Amino acid sequence: MSTLPGKFIWFEHVSDDPAKARAFYEPLFNWHVENMAMGDQTYAMIHNGDQNVGGLTPAEPGEGPQWRSYISVLDVDKTYQAALAAGAKSTMAPTDFGPVGRGAGIVDPTGAPVSFWRSTDPDRPDAQTVAFGDWYWTELWTPDAPTALAFYEKVVGYAHDTMQMGEGGDYHVVKTGEIPRGGIFQMNEPGTPPMWIPYVHVVDCDATAEKATSLGAKVFMPPMDVQGVGRFAAAFDPLGAAFAFITGKPGPM
Repeated sequence: MSTLPGKFIWFEHVSDDPAKARAFYEPLFNWHVENMAMGDQTYAMIHNGDQNVGGLTPAEPGEGPQWRSYISVLDVDKTYQAALAAGAKSTMAPTDFGPVGRGAGIVDPTGAPVSFWRSTDPDRPDAQTVAFGDWYWTELWTPDAPTALAFYEKVVGYAHDTMQMGEGGDYHVVKTGEIPRGGIFQMNEPGTPPMWIPYVHVVDCDATAEKATSLGAKVFMPPMDVQGVGRFAAAFDPLGAAFAFITGKPGPM
């Protein structure tokens, strides 16, 4: 079995109205959602073409709307305990999910929720070209980037490269070996909660921003260019969950 520790392998939309989320995201990214039987329950699986890329699930009591990001790990229990020892708080103790895998949830020391996952199936291999409608990148917006970086290096085993972004400050690319897995960025904007925000690859960033707005989203970061990376924007969906999209250069997710 092929496991890729450190890779973000799953994204799950959490809200109090999964049907409303489906009505927004299916036309926006040309996704389709199908209910999959899991024991005596069903799970709303997001498909991009013939590829499973995520899910829609009802929020737990007190849980706000969000995209929940899952990091692949070799041992959920050991990673969970290491996270708690490094200052994280538990949101879900290690739990088996039927025949599909084992997961756990934490809030990192800077306040960002994230989940750990060990699947019973092989992780999706790294692709050199990211399909449109698939996940392109994942980025941590945090008020304390140095603390976050130290935490994920210790708990997940990341190395990192740092890029100078001028007035934007340092941008840290976390990686396993030489493969980029995500970014960590110091976010000092008042009212922006710490979060891992996923990026969807789109054909036209500007057109997607316009369509998202027409479907009820609030684009809080208008389309902008990042040299050598692509053109991206970020929005709150009609439920209030933050997400981003990018027209970018080919590269592994």
